[in-house]
Amino acid sequence: MATRAHNFFAGPAVLPLSVVEAARDAAYDFAGLGMSIMEISHRSKEFDAVVQKAQADVLELMGLSAEDYAVLFLGGGASTQFAMLPMNFLHRKAEYINTGEWATKAIKEAKMMGETVVVASSEDANFNYIPGNLVFSGDADYVHFTSNNTIYGTEFKGTPDTGDVPLVCDMSSDIFSRELDFSRYSMIYAGAQKNLGPAGVTLVVVKKSWIEEKAKTDIPTMLKYKTHVAKESMFNTPPVFPIFVVGKTLEWIKSEGGLAVMQERNEKKAALLYDMFDNLSDFYKGAVAKKEDRSLMNVTFRLPSEELEAKFIAEAKTLNMYGLKGHRSVGGCRASIYNACPVESVEALAKFMETFYAAHK
Repeated sequence: MATRAHNFFAGPAVLPLSVVEAARDAAYDFAGLGMSIMEISHRSKEFDAVVQKAQADVLELMGLSAEDYAVLFLGGGASTQFAMLPMNFLHRKAEYINTGEWATKAIKEAKMMGETVVVASSEDANFNYIPGNLVFSGDADYVHFTSNNTIYGTEFKGTPDTGDVPLVCDMSSDIFSRELDFSRYSMIYAGAQKNLGPAGVTLVVVKKSWIEEKAKTDIPTMLKYKTHVAKESMFNTPPVFPIFVVGKTLEWIKSEGGLAVMQERNEKKAALLYDMFDNLSDFYKGAVAKKEDRSLMNVTFRLPSEELEAKFIAEAKTLNMYGLKGHRSVGGCRASIYNACPVESVEALAKFMETFYAAHK
């Protein structure tokens, strides 16, 4: 097998090698059926077992019960959830925290459905910090925030206190990266392709009582959460292969020791790079204003010039390091170090950064 690259792409992103191997095998022959996972019926008992196991593993990792929460695997990416959420739950007013491009897009969609109030924003400083001193009205239909911002490299380290108001979070890029009290959320959604699996499926975990008591009914069938809860994500043909890969990723997280181990490992990896910024601050400039807002998943930084940044990215490729170019909207450099990114890859990057510094300081 070819040498595995050091993969720092922001999404689609690195997967555990064991998961890639399982996907490879299932793409050819799934469950000894002589057929690919992509060829069998989504209503077969073999695939039903895949979905049920993945749903159970999600709830186990989150410490939630199947009595209280439904686990859905939906198409359309997190971007569809931007509209689907307010379509189902925005009756009078929703409150949003704006910390980046994806939060901005979620706000745009919600405004089409009803009154949408931005209660806090970091747009004034190009989203380089997480707003503090959050104040909510207490009478919104729900509060929405994005936990991690892939483009800007910021991350909420805590969970906003919204009292009795339902809390909704887009966790697309840091889902299962750390321990949290998931019971504080009425809904969590995450496009899989950053920290959970391949593109093509979105995980939604939603409180059943919220749907039963507050979800609208006069909306298109495919866009009702009630539809997908009632049919356990099988109302229409789901994204079969991506769900299989997500299921294998969940099994990998559990086999590695769960969220506590993921968090410890992610903090270690992030420290390798952030310590570099702090020790070599005359050369590597972290893009996030405050240390406490730095993401564990997406490490964003600048070099003294765009020419040096281009050289840094080009030389990294010669060392089998890919995906270090910053998002096109902000430039600079970015290393995405999701759960499946090995510590060894981050160590290799840190070593290269020291060598590059010595050559160009």
